[in-house]
Amino acid sequence: MKKILITGGAGFIGSNFIPYFMKKNPDIRIVHLDKLTYAANPKYLASVNNNPGYTFVIGDICDTQLVNQLFKHYDINGVIHFAAESHVDNSISGPHAFIETNINGTFNLLEMARHHWMTIKPEYKNARFHHVSTDEVYGSLGATGLFSETTPYDPSSPYSATKAASDHLVRAYHRTYDLNVTISNCSNNYGPHQHFEKLIPTIISNCLAGKPIPIYGNGQNVRDWLYVLDHCKAIDIVFQRGQSGETYNIGGRNERTNLQIAYKICDTLDKMAPRPDGNSYNEQIMFVKDRAGHDFRYAIDASKIESQLGWRAKENFDTGIVKTIDWYLKELKNPVKQK
Repeated sequence: MKKILITGGAGFIGSNFIPYFMKKNPDIRIVHLDKLTYAANPKYLASVNNNPGYTFVIGDICDTQLVNQLFKHYDINGVIHFAAESHVDNSISGPHAFIETNINGTFNLLEMARHHWMTIKPEYKNARFHHVSTDEVYGSLGATGLFSETTPYDPSSPYSATKAASDHLVRAYHRTYDLNVTISNCSNNYGPHQHFEKLIPTIISNCLAGKPIPIYGNGQNVRDWLYVLDHCKAIDIVFQRGQSGETYNIGGRNERTNLQIAYKICDTLDKMAPRPDGNSYNEQIMFVKDRAGHDFRYAIDASKIESQLGWRAKENFDTGIVKTIDWYLKELKNPVKQK
């Protein structure tokens, strides 16, 4: 039986991934390690709490003793690593936590995996370590072009720099120690469970609260949007069938400017939850000072994972945003408390 350590599974992507992964792979046992920072919410994992194949441990990936104990006690023979500080604005105002978690935490996990799988349990030498990363490591694109797996790294923020460093560590452990690793770099995710600090939940919640909708600069920065469940399916496929040492870019082929995102959400809410005064939510859009080092455009070339592993995003932005807004409308009526 595979015994998989999943880190950071109470966050946005992880809390969507764990229920999907357990349903898809009922023979795999999950040990979930999470520090439960402000952006995590274990209540989103209520559907798996009573599953005998699921164990939840509160703790820090930087805690060497704890991670060592988990590997030994649960006989871990696989890792899917989500845990990370991820909000760019927070990395600008307070980068230390990003250095500690994203770099040192990843290093700690890699060392424990190497030690247990290659020294203590050499029969696990082919156990897999999958690292979940971001397209922000590549820096900024101009008006044309796409990020591929061979695009040179050029991070702009402390967040993306720490994710780039963690990617390099994972890749180095494959090249130096022959650790069985895979890396995925995804575009911007959206969907249920995302913290309200992020763009799409902020727009939705501010609309409904009658507050201004803040858009950086002139709103023309472009992102490729990926529905979170599509991302979960891709991670499962890469973990199960990806080639050791390889990186896979995961994107939704849904490029939109931030201003287009705001207008789309406002127009959709005008139909799904109209303002009491009958006016459009578009009136609440306001432009604010641009973020320092704000990358202009991200866009993913997902052809490698599509051609080699048969994955393709199923959700387009028009359908995915309706599902997302519907979830937030229910969430805001019956909120799961955000930290």
